[in-house]
Amino acid sequence: MNDFDRESMLEMFIFEMSQLIDQLEAAVIQGESEYNIDQINEIFRVMHTIKGSSAMMMFDNIAGVAHSIEDLFYYLREETPKNIDYKLLSDHVLSGADFVKEELAKIQNGQSPDGDGSELSKQISGFLQKIKGKPVQAAAPEPKTPAPPPPSEQPPPEPTKTGTAGDNMHKYRMKIHFQDGCEMENIRAYTLVHNLQSLATDITHEPADVIDEETIPIIRANGFTAEFSSSYDYNYINSHLAATVYLRELILEELSAPMGQVATPLPQAAADVSPLTVVAEAAPDTAAHVDTAAKKGAPANMISVNVSKLDTLLNLMGELVISEAMVTQNSELDGLQLDSFNKETRQLRKIITTLQQTVMSMRMVPLSATFFRMHRIVRDMCRQLNKDVQLDIVGEETEVDKNIIEHIADPIMHIIRNSIDHGVESQEERKTTGKPAKARVLLEAKNAGGDVLIIIKDDGRGINVKKVLQKAKAAGLTSKPDAEYTDREIQQFIFLPGFSTNDQVTAFSGRGVGMDVVSSNLEIVGGTALVDSVPGEGTTFTLKIPLTLAIIEGMNVLVAGAQYTIPIVHIIKSFKAQPENLFMDPSGNEMITERGEIFNIVRLHEFFNIDGAITDICEGTLIMLDNGEHVVCLLVDDLIGQQQVVVKSMPKYFKKVRGLSGCTLLGNGDISLIIDVAGFFDK
Repeated sequence: MNDFDRESMLEMFIFEMSQLIDQLEAAVIQGESEYNIDQINEIFRVMHTIKGSSAMMMFDNIAGVAHSIEDLFYYLREETPKNIDYKLLSDHVLSGADFVKEELAKIQNGQSPDGDGSELSKQISGFLQKIKGKPVQAAAPEPKTPAPPPPSEQPPPEPTKTGTAGDNMHKYRMKIHFQDGCEMENIRAYTLVHNLQSLATDITHEPADVIDEETIPIIRANGFTAEFSSSYDYNYINSHLAATVYLRELILEELSAPMGQVATPLPQAAADVSPLTVVAEAAPDTAAHVDTAAKKGAPANMISVNVSKLDTLLNLMGELVISEAMVTQNSELDGLQLDSFNKETRQLRKIITTLQQTVMSMRMVPLSATFFRMHRIVRDMCRQLNKDVQLDIVGEETEVDKNIIEHIADPIMHIIRNSIDHGVESQEERKTTGKPAKARVLLEAKNAGGDVLIIIKDDGRGINVKKVLQKAKAAGLTSKPDAEYTDREIQQFIFLPGFSTNDQVTAFSGRGVGMDVVSSNLEIVGGTALVDSVPGEGTTFTLKIPLTLAIIEGMNVLVAGAQYTIPIVHIIKSFKAQPENLFMDPSGNEMITERGEIFNIVRLHEFFNIDGAITDICEGTLIMLDNGEHVVCLLVDDLIGQQQVVVKSMPKYFKKVRGLSGCTLLGNGDISLIIDVAGFFDK
């Protein structure tokens, strides 16, 4: 196998393992109090697949841990023992999941997955022996290639093996079809043959050179066919093949049985595997169909696309937007009567806008995966802190750009950990204050214009503003007398680097690291974080993030001869000020009344220390900006016009300039700085 094939297989392996681990953790969290048969079957199936795929890739340490968990759940499925410590069972399974995730992280970083899982496998095997009521013995070393999978629910507990050679061998023919859109069918067929080698001999298959990429369309159109001999019975082979990942259809035919035997009877149902259609044949003229393809999770018209390709497509889309602006705004066209040209450019702009929306929609992914991972955080913290917390999730179908999701997972995790560690009281304390013993944490997402709001709310003790202010003063973070600080301003101190109100260092807090991650990660994507707390009632964190970072609708404005771009989603309106509506407040701040309301005025040239701008408010233009909580009026020299702009990241030396979120290239080749509206409100 060449390096390209190996790289493709690694990419597919990492992708599928990550999905399987998510499914595993979801099944464990849902059934921790007591597993039902569906959850046991799901975990068994996941571990069986992880074991087989890892063994094929020769990651034997991962396969060994998966094999021990598979054995455990095979026993639970077949024997249904009582009086199981389900919490301890969950601990073992999640420890296995963590081990797999750590090894996957090594693989993604180009390292060798060299973790030692033998001790973990020994603990899991010991737990199984305890359930069986047998003395715990030292676990035998894992074989290089894990043993064949246990049979499905229908056959007897032990597989029937009739012999090893000659007349004692069964002869089988199988044909499979993979699910539409699963991609890399040749590698999947190669994996199936590799796993089959532990059960069968004399394996022949069509296409013969299965690893060749040219076989992909052949397998898609005609399926993958193989004939082989095995000493294992029909049901055992059928169960093994039916666990193949992304299998849509399986036809298994027993061509001959050992002397003195008849062909194995047709099983009543397919193995408990991922969505597929099984056509099991005990004889060439007999067939039965079990259709489960309609189950949730079966991909229909879907394909997997590497994120780097979407990034490239997005960059090209950005260059197309810039090029269109350069053509339509070319200075050589000034003063010319070009009716036909203008008509065609409007059509071009319409097509580009539709294309842009399509490209952006391809990058939008729901928050559900990120949200559901928080169940694991809550579960682990409750176990270690002896607290009882229920996590409620709302709006998980809300979508954001793929790149943004990568930056908000850590902030959400840190806030939830902070809420459970700092905010939620112990069960005894909650009872004394009349609260239910089970605390509640709400994780919600919803759209707000061009932004997404993520809300994390708990019903704990709230933030002690006096204690926060004392810590802030001791750290030299305050800049005015205590009496001048509002509760909201004091609460915002918790987002500063190194700030912590915990007097004791625990596994979760007290090190001064955590909540500052929220602020720094959100700044990368142009987001903000707000906190609002009521003592004794709870705390609400609100994260405001943009839907996308790539292409936005902007209003270009002029200040001292330079152009700036303001995101349209933050603009309420623009207007000219009247002298009679202007006044100063007692603190010397410039204010304006507009339709019965009073607003602060921010001069853009003063904010950035720019010389040569219009200083008379009535001569300039005011733009009313809204950040979702407050409104200010921004003074600029003039408006230039609305335009789609491509957001480019700022050079490193600009990162610390408050009020700027990026830059863009205009149609005339000039650079325009993009205004970070949140920066004005922070100031």
